[in-house]
Amino acid sequence: MGPKILIVDDDKDFLEVLATKFTASGFNVVTADNGEEAITKAKTEIPDIILSDVKMPKMDGVQALLKLKEDPKTAHIRVVLLTAFGDPQQEIYSNDKRFAQELGAFEYLLKSQDLDTIVSRVQASLAKGT
Repeated sequence: MGPKILIVDDDKDFLEVLATKFTASGFNVVTADNGEEAITKAKTEIPDIILSDVKMPKMDGVQALLKLKEDPKTAHIRVVLLTAFGDPQQEIYSNDKRFAQELGAFEYLLKSQDLDTIVSRVQASLAKGT
């Protein structure tokens, strides 16, 4: 069994597409549709990595990231934030990415990237040392 990934997104169709792609790429996939559910599942499933949308109802990806980093049980889990709101201007995107990483995100990706790129970036995040 491959690495366990928790994928978090309130867009059910996109969540299903990502889950299918990551399963086909050898991952053991767990899903959640908001930040609150993600925190609960992260504590019970202890995934190797979390791929989370930024903008979601109830609790967004950044709020969930901060809560996960506060808890000793989940603080070690790498979190990759995924956003549909990346600015096309490279400088602004770079600032957003730096801010996400300062908050504890391991990587910051755009949903507009193709799925193969998203999977390979997640795989690279898992391969990198802490």
